[in-house]
Amino acid sequence: MFEGHDQAVFDLLAERRLVEPAALQAAFEEHRASGKSLARTLLELGLLEKPVLLHAVADHTGCGYTEELPANLPGDALALVEGRLARTYGFAPIAADGFSVTVAAIDPFDPHLVNDLAFALERDVRVCVADPERVQLLIRQHYGEEEIPLDAALDELQASAHEAGEETLTEADIEQLAGQTPIIRFVNLVLAQAIRDKASDIHFEPFEHDFKIRYRIDGALYEMTPPPKHLALPILSRLKVLASLNIAERRLPQDGRIRLNLGGRAVDLRVSTLPTQFGESVVLRVLDQSAMQLELGQLGLPTAIRSGVDEVIRRPNGIFIVTGPTGSGKSTTLYSCLKILNTVDAKLLTVEDPVEYEIDGIMQVPVNPAAGLTFARALRTFLRQDPDIVMVGEIRDLETAQIAIQASLTGHLVLSTLHTNDAPSAVTRLVDMGIEPFLLASTLEAVLAQRLVRRLCPACRQPYEPDESLLRQIGLPPEAWVNRNFFRSTGCAACDLLGYKGRIGLFEFLPLTDALRELVVRGVSLVELRAKAVEQGMIPLREAGWAAILAGETTVEEVVKYT
Repeated sequence: MFEGHDQAVFDLLAERRLVEPAALQAAFEEHRASGKSLARTLLELGLLEKPVLLHAVADHTGCGYTEELPANLPGDALALVEGRLARTYGFAPIAADGFSVTVAAIDPFDPHLVNDLAFALERDVRVCVADPERVQLLIRQHYGEEEIPLDAALDELQASAHEAGEETLTEADIEQLAGQTPIIRFVNLVLAQAIRDKASDIHFEPFEHDFKIRYRIDGALYEMTPPPKHLALPILSRLKVLASLNIAERRLPQDGRIRLNLGGRAVDLRVSTLPTQFGESVVLRVLDQSAMQLELGQLGLPTAIRSGVDEVIRRPNGIFIVTGPTGSGKSTTLYSCLKILNTVDAKLLTVEDPVEYEIDGIMQVPVNPAAGLTFARALRTFLRQDPDIVMVGEIRDLETAQIAIQASLTGHLVLSTLHTNDAPSAVTRLVDMGIEPFLLASTLEAVLAQRLVRRLCPACRQPYEPDESLLRQIGLPPEAWVNRNFFRSTGCAACDLLGYKGRIGLFEFLPLTDALRELVVRGVSLVELRAKAVEQGMIPLREAGWAAILAGETTVEEVVKYT
């Protein structure tokens, strides 16, 4: 709110003594540290009511104040104003009478607004002050979002930005750069395009002579047209403003969150900054709330595994672990399980780092190591909160593992994740952490290992004859590839020339049978444990990959890469 006019807002409030001087000064310091506008900071701190602020701004600028804006703009006023003009200057025409137009402006401090609009509209223009968020909503509602190509936004950005030495810029200079319209528009377009392309991560990476922006789509990184190196600072500062981070702090890592609403979809971006030799690297993890509409049956689990998982998570107690590397979909699987278990007669608690997706009806706790709230401490407190089901984001250490086992022994179902290569390795990893084998054997119910591999685009996949040495590398028996079609990626308009479209899951499910529990108690090797699991029906990840290859869903190279 009133971005770029923080000093004017400060002077106005100080002159009218609408906020106590000490509190106003403290709010100003908070605004500079967080990167939020002073007006927004004052409202969030509860030091000022929005109508009081808007009245004061109206008096200061000589404009009227409009408390109630129309739900729909009048047709005669709309007919006078083109969408591009309304979006560029940030105003909504709320009345037209003869040769005059009344507009509600997002930025009433703009000294050129009246003259520019009077020239463009060939009318007398009267500006009034209203809630900027409500004005913005009216503009979007009646004129929509301006769709311009990313390349055009980049050209505009290059034309408007001037190179400056970072060492000569003050904090105020950086804040001003981050608030420029071309910077805001470019960042918004980058984020919107990444989300439209279903990117899981967005990387902003400064190097000595380059500033790269890359999207991770279906597990692979793709680079977009890079902006000039000297635009790295304002672009990264804009991201930090959106994430409510300290734009002046460039020596230490910071973590934050950006919340967006794109086309009615709620999207969260988890922001991580890392100081590097040539500037800050910023990575945004895309957490699309619409992904949480997935049910367990939509994850692509084979029927037998789906039935096994469903049976395990409905048990009154025990531990169920999902394992795999970062980005293998473990969180999505666990959240899908929680959605099944989230009924009115069950108390569910989760501790996560951080809370990735919000689910109504579940008490979700983010860890906060700086304040002493670790996985172990939260889990210990959970046991006094009378839960039925507990989810631990990740078992990272012995203490957390011990408390999870204690929770299981006292009648709770515990869901969690581990980072291991396959399902049997999860058992040996917990023993290596220091868990007594007999305790693990009596509490662990099942382990699900998973990977995500890219799905071949069905519109352009082509059959071919793979090299036999490659097929032997993944252990595919010679008799399995006789008279079978293998496919490879080519690329077409439907998949943006990538050759792949979406991803599929490969799963390995290990239920703990009595025979396996006995082996765990005896402390047998991983090789023996895996052999017994296969003997009892476990299908290894590599064999799940064979099935996907022979079904024409993915390539041999993908299975080699991920299993």
